[in-house]
Amino acid sequence: MPGVSKRVPIGPEEGAPNFIMRVFEISPGHTSPDHAHFWEHEIFVLAGQGFARDKDGKETPIGEGTTVFIPGGENHCLINRGTDDLRFICMIPTGAEEPQQIALPRVC
Repeated sequence: MPGVSKRVPIGPEEGAPNFIMRVFEISPGHTSPDHAHFWEHEIFVLAGQGFARDKDGKETPIGEGTTVFIPGGENHCLINRGTDDLRFICMIPTGAEEPQQIALPRVC
C-alpha cells in the first residue's frame, strides 16, 4: 500500500512461538487500510502524530508513547495527517496474517 511500510523484527523465523512484532511506518498524508480481522492486536506508537479510527468512525489522537488496543473483529485504521512519519509497533498472535482479514467496503 502506498505510504505504508512494514517490517517484522521478531516472528516465527526468530523463534517466537506466540507473537509477531511488526513495525509500521505511515508517511504523512497516508493511512492504513480500513479493515478488521479475527485477532486482537496491540499498538505502541514510537514516533509521529496521527489518529486511530474505530468501528464507529471516531478518531482518537495518537502520538509518541500512546498505546492502542484493538479487539478482534473491530474495524479500524490509522491515519497520518502530520508532517513526520507515524511509526508504531503492532503485536499480533503467531499465525494471524493478512489473508484472514475481514473484507470491508469502507475506505479510511
